[in-house]
Amino acid sequence: MNLQLENKTALISGSTTGIGFAIAKKLAEEGAIVFVNGRSKEKVIDAIRRIQQHVAGAQVYGFAADFGNVNEVNAPG
Repeated sequence: MNLQLENKTALISGSTTGIGFAIAKKLAEEGAIVFVNGRSKEKVIDAIRRIQQHVAGAQVYGFAADFGNVNEVNAPG
């Protein structure tokens, strides 16, 4: 399926497991630049690694933050 997402940017919150992860992986397969998010830095890193293993050349990045906590969302880098 070609959803014409090449070089489009997608942010998927809660995407280290489950449905969120599946969405992030599918968007990467479609050529989107994907940002995964989760509460744990370790889980975010693992999700990025798993997507990159499954999708050759995937442009996938991530950040750990709880969107319910404004301080975490606004924290630098």
